[in-house]
Order: sequence, then C-alpha cells, then structure tokens
Amino acid sequence: MPFLFYDPTMLLLIPAIILAIWAQSLVKRTFAKYSKVGASTQMSGVEVARRLLEVNGLGGVLIEEVKGQLSDHYDPKSKTLRLSQNVAHSRSVAAISVAAHEVGHAIQHQKGWSAFQLRQSFFPVANIGSRLAFPLFIGGLFFAYEPLMDIGIILFSAAVAFQVITLPVEFDASKRALALLDSRGYLVQQEVGQARKVLNAAALTYVASTAVAVLHLLRLLILRGVRD
Repeated sequence: MPFLFYDPTMLLLIPAIILAIWAQSLVKRTFAKYSKVGASTQMSGVEVARRLLEVNGLGGVLIEEVKGQLSDHYDPKSKTLRLSQNVAHSRSVAAISVAAHEVGHAIQHQKGWSAFQLRQSFFPVANIGSRLAFPLFIGGLFFAYEPLMDIGIILFSAAVAFQVITLPVEFDASKRALALLDSRGYLVQQEVGQARKVLNAAALTYVASTAVAVLHLLRLLILRGVRD
C-alpha cells in the first residue's frame, strides 16, 4: 500500500529513525571501546554474574551462552541468564557491565518488582500486536473497513505500551548493576564511570525504539483520521 508507506506522515518518523540509527551506532562504539579495557579484578562476565546472583540469593538461576553480539538477556520463564560469548568470557569493563545489568533483571524478578511484573504481563499481547497490527490496519485501509483499522491500532497500542513500560525496567536494571559492581568491589571508581557509559548507551537504544513506536502509533492515528 503506497499510501500507507509513502504518504507525508512518513516525515514524522524521520527524527526517531535518525535517533535509532545513532543510538545503535553509539552502543556498538561504546561497547567496543570498553571491551578493550580490562577490569582490575580480572574477572569474566560470567564469573561476576554468578557471584552477583549468589550474593542476592539467586544461586538457582542458570547461566547459558548464546550466539550473537549484545544478545544478552534474562529469561524469567526458565530463570536463565543468557550471555553472549563476548560477554561471558571477556574480562573487560564492558562485559562485566552487561552481565551485571542482566543480573539486575533477575533481581527485579526475584523481588517481584511491579514494573517488571507489568512488563511481563504485557508481553503476550504486545507480541501479538507487533505482528498483527500492521496487516490488520493495512487490510482495513485497503477495504475501507474502519473497525479493522481500529483493531490494528488497539493491538499496536499494546506494543507501544510494552515499549514504554520497558524503559523504567531497563534503567532500574542498570542502576542495580552499577550499585552492585561498586559496593561489591568488582569495579573500581574509574571503571564504574566507564560501566555507566556502556549502560547509558544501551539504554538510549530503548529510548529510540520507544520514540519510533510512539510516532508509528501517531501516524496510524492520523491515517485513521483521514478516513473519518
């Protein structure tokens, strides 16, 4: 549908897309930079993750390696911390920072932190919304059937809500990570500042993704309004 993809409302997305591209570039550059800076403790990402899990009563959380770069994540369903190979085995400030961030999510889960729980409850609907929203909206636009467009907008709104809820969850995980690394002595003061740069760069990618999603929703609302 050319009208959907090439109409003037596309201009709304340009600032957010530029921010997203810049954020992705920044996180890659920052991670690469501090991947070359060895932590004074000379511990690997997986070693720090395991110790932080144990001191927080999470010794039962599994740690697995996954392929890919910056593919690290915590899976609450299986209570598994998944670290990419360049994080698990690296003894750099960047690797330790990312590993500790994922431990932060495990701690959120353990404590039943409200924002984390809310994000998890939104995930199934958001997953469906992100896959079906645009096909439904395009179908409604093509056949001039407004209820179908409205369903698409509602589903995409759930996906946007998930993105918005994700922001405080990610910021909090980074805050927990930095506090643990500092208080437990896994990073010295200068290294904590470097770790903060790594995690702030990563957080910016979530901000950019949310901006893109919000503007996409605004665009759908504008296109829907044209049909009234």
